[in-house]
Amino acid sequence: MNNTASPRIHAQEDELVPRILVRAVLALLLIILSLVTIATLTGRPLESTPAQTEILQERALFITGDASGAARVLDANGTVLADFAADKGGFVAGIERVLHRERAKVGADPSAPVLLRLRAGNRLSLYDPETNWSAELMGFGADNLRTFARLLDQP
Repeated sequence: MNNTASPRIHAQEDELVPRILVRAVLALLLIILSLVTIATLTGRPLESTPAQTEILQERALFITGDASGAARVLDANGTVLADFAADKGGFVAGIERVLHRERAKVGADPSAPVLLRLRAGNRLSLYDPETNWSAELMGFGADNLRTFARLLDQP
């Protein structure tokens, strides 16, 4: 029989995370939780949100999509502005899913239009009057921004 000691599986206590570090992380989490709670209870307004500049152009759109990525965009008259195949409409279909989820949360009409807005400073955004949800499209990349810019420019 071999008398060699087997290797230790558990670390020694002095090799564990120092208690002071665990306490510091816990204190930081409690401070963050306290700040968020105070801001929520006092109704502190949101910061670092885009400025609500003048709306230069606006268009009502009806967006439908499915899980495959296919999507269709109609104008207020029911004219098809864009019909995206499954391999081309992923972003638009994703926007439709977000709108559907946000509207389901508040029981809003899922077939209501969303507003595509061009604001001063060449900022393009989507706004849902049913839920007050909005998205600044420049944050999703140039290709996705161009997709919606084309919808705004179509007759």
